[in-house]
Amino acid sequence: MKKLVNEPMAKAKTHFVCQECGSTYSKWSGQCRGCHQWNTLVEETLTPTLKSGARGWSVSEDSHQPGSRPKVHRLDRKLEQANDQRHRTGFQELDRVLGGGLVPGSFVLLGGDPGIGKSTLLLQMAGGLAKNKQHVLYISGEESVHQSALRAQRLGITSSQVEVASESLMENILSLTKDIRPDVLIVDSIQTVYLSELTAAPGSVSQVRECAAQLMALAKGQNIAVFIIGHVTKDGNIAGPKTLAHMVDTVLSFEGDSSYQFRLLRAQKNRFGATNELGVFQMKTEGLAEVDNPSEMFLEERGSDLMGSSVFAAMEGSRPLLCEIQGLTSSSPMAMPRRTSLGFDTNRVHLLVAVLDKHLDLGLSKCDVFVNVVGGLKITEPAADLAVAAALISTTNFQEMDGQTCFFGEIGLTGEVRRCQFADERIKEAEKLGFNHFVLPESNKKHLTKLLSKLNGNVVWIKRVAQLPAILKSLRQNNTSTKPKERDLF
Repeated sequence: MKKLVNEPMAKAKTHFVCQECGSTYSKWSGQCRGCHQWNTLVEETLTPTLKSGARGWSVSEDSHQPGSRPKVHRLDRKLEQANDQRHRTGFQELDRVLGGGLVPGSFVLLGGDPGIGKSTLLLQMAGGLAKNKQHVLYISGEESVHQSALRAQRLGITSSQVEVASESLMENILSLTKDIRPDVLIVDSIQTVYLSELTAAPGSVSQVRECAAQLMALAKGQNIAVFIIGHVTKDGNIAGPKTLAHMVDTVLSFEGDSSYQFRLLRAQKNRFGATNELGVFQMKTEGLAEVDNPSEMFLEERGSDLMGSSVFAAMEGSRPLLCEIQGLTSSSPMAMPRRTSLGFDTNRVHLLVAVLDKHLDLGLSKCDVFVNVVGGLKITEPAADLAVAAALISTTNFQEMDGQTCFFGEIGLTGEVRRCQFADERIKEAEKLGFNHFVLPESNKKHLTKLLSKLNGNVVWIKRVAQLPAILKSLRQNNTSTKPKERDLF
């Protein structure tokens, strides 16, 4: 007789996956060679290949059966117009960022810092969709049904069209969705759900990628609009693999500062609209409220001491937005003075300081320079150069500015002030709020002939940054005059 020997079980094969970019390695290392991030490799167990239905999506239920073929449509024939009807979310600001409303069958990712109000925004959106006879299913993987119901009651959402469930297993979520057949599905959040076929922990690269593929199949195959909430890293980027942003149709970023009540909603990617639109909300005790006039809100606390304070007319997508830019300079004994900027590119501040020193001899190379965009806004337009320069000249020369003057223009390295786009929209928005003086690049003059005939305020054309101190002094001395409408000081 042969002697029975207990053979040792084969060790499970593992590999290391980068949680930032999804690169895989056979051995652990401190730095990922793909994205060059440190301490992002996590050991995961290799799993058998999933069935083909879990890797993608298809409109027909039997498309993965042998012999099945997808439907093909010719572009010269009219398709069904069902997807042309957008759902109104109840928030005009959210509709604007989405491109005019929520598209059926779309796949939307919403990211933001913890506690910023992502769940509140989507729960209020569910209430707005319910008022428009849309059936919404809200799946929470972070809260119980009782907690979600208490939040909904606090927000005043009591519609029978909104159903709430607490689940993190993806198979159960898909089964529940196919049984209820909602118009909109909200999953909070993608980092908490998992597939039982994968041994990786929830929130890992493989789980996030496969769960997102399942939800994409649900959205496209069943024509259900799917919203997922995503966590963010310490750098503000959405956690998980980069392929997550490629899978979805729209990537929304919910931003804000804990020191302020307002929140900003931006579209980083949108297949159904523009990506440069901005939605402004204000956090209150009863939830998020839309801000109809953001310019007025950002300027309402502007002080009476206008030394070092200027107003810039920014463009956020198709919306003009007025904001206050403050500048402060202070003599420094350090060999390398500080350059600090909040809401404005610090490299841009270095550039403007060098230009002002070269053409105006302000002595900023021996001063600490601070620039702040009031209200927590982040300005990326080069058109803000003129407003920043005006604030720095004012605080350096101890010269008060006219409170009813609006600036915009790009400054080049040779001291020229360059033309800006959407000058007419910027002027109209500033005029609505009572601004009657506008300092503009001279190259914009030929494009504003029709607007100038209807304008009640004064327009001062500037060609070079060296003219700015004299313009500031002249506007301060003649702040009560309304004629003439155009002034060329040089």
